[in-house]
Amino acid sequence: MMLDWNRGSGGAEIYASGLCQGLREAGDEVRLLTSSVGMARDGTADYVAFGTESKAAQVFLQVVNPFAVTTVRRVLREFRPNVAWINMFALQLSPAALLALGPVPKVLLVSDYKVLCPMGSKLMPDGSLCTIPSGWVCCREGCVSLPHWLRDQPRYALIRSAVRKATRVIACSSWVRDSLAERGIQSEVTLLPSRSPGLDFKRRPSPEPTFLFAGRLEREKGVDILLRAFGRLHQQCPEAKLRIAGRGSQQDRLRRLASDLGIDGVVDFTGWLSFEELEVHLAKAWASVVPSIWAEPQGLVAVEAILRGVPVLASSAGGLAEVVDHGRSGLLFPAGQESSLFDCLRSVASGSVFPNHVLAADVVADAAERFSFRRHIDRMRDIFAEIASA
Repeated sequence: MMLDWNRGSGGAEIYASGLCQGLREAGDEVRLLTSSVGMARDGTADYVAFGTESKAAQVFLQVVNPFAVTTVRRVLREFRPNVAWINMFALQLSPAALLALGPVPKVLLVSDYKVLCPMGSKLMPDGSLCTIPSGWVCCREGCVSLPHWLRDQPRYALIRSAVRKATRVIACSSWVRDSLAERGIQSEVTLLPSRSPGLDFKRRPSPEPTFLFAGRLEREKGVDILLRAFGRLHQQCPEAKLRIAGRGSQQDRLRRLASDLGIDGVVDFTGWLSFEELEVHLAKAWASVVPSIWAEPQGLVAVEAILRGVPVLASSAGGLAEVVDHGRSGLLFPAGQESSLFDCLRSVASGSVFPNHVLAADVVADAAERFSFRRHIDRMRDIFAEIASA
């Protein structure tokens, strides 16, 4: 198993850990190779290749990371895998690491847009969704600078070559499958699973309307839109509260925005939370809000909320529309539309929808089956077995 490993444990890292554990429990031999940037270097990974967050070094290492190539060759000598599973690789390991696998059959999971878009988000500078294939347009429209665009030419030539050499390509949603198909990449859809509630988890909605955002505090996550919509709600429902769990480059700007809106007293920026800490806030929330302005490839944070009986208010772009069943497991609104999000917040706060603040048992049960780790691991083992026998 190969993937970049970010600081903290986001959806990709949590999924990879669960898949690795599930395969081992099923009797498979598994080795995990990651970059050294994130938490995998504390002992989680079996093999660690040097990576760095230095922008200057990444200019070269994102094209060819020789440390990752050397580590892959070491894995081939020591472990001799029958199948290689790869997820994120473009930021740290580089496409050269995939090519170093040589004839080893490769299963590539695509759970983001990095293989299609140099920004990784398919967002235009004005915040609208990009529908144009990458190329010179990325520089012309101001998404990347000319030096960045020139550097990306050999990088994306290698990425395209690495993707072509994949034996199977797995897309985490129909949306991602269709996005890949537009660039001539054939894939099959396998929804990513989510962690089940902890043994001690129990829904205890707060007495006052309480909303939760959990995720990276980055532009594409739309937290500024959430703050503005919640500011409007606060004028009508001053007892409402908002918790924002996460960290990122936008956190200082978002704190200032909350202060400017006069809601800093009812908005709690918790920082990054562990799984157990996040469950405490989910237990109390009337709804989890996913206001992304980009098309989320799937939206595991929404799945986690639904599995715990928490309604989800989510933008309808991307994979979120495949996760949230409007009116049953939550409410969908057009991405980037503050007024529509405000209407959703008000509907939940007033009790006109989900008056008990808890999803119906059959909705949760359906989601538990659909996003089951057991079911997913069985599916992945079938894929690995098909490839290995071929």
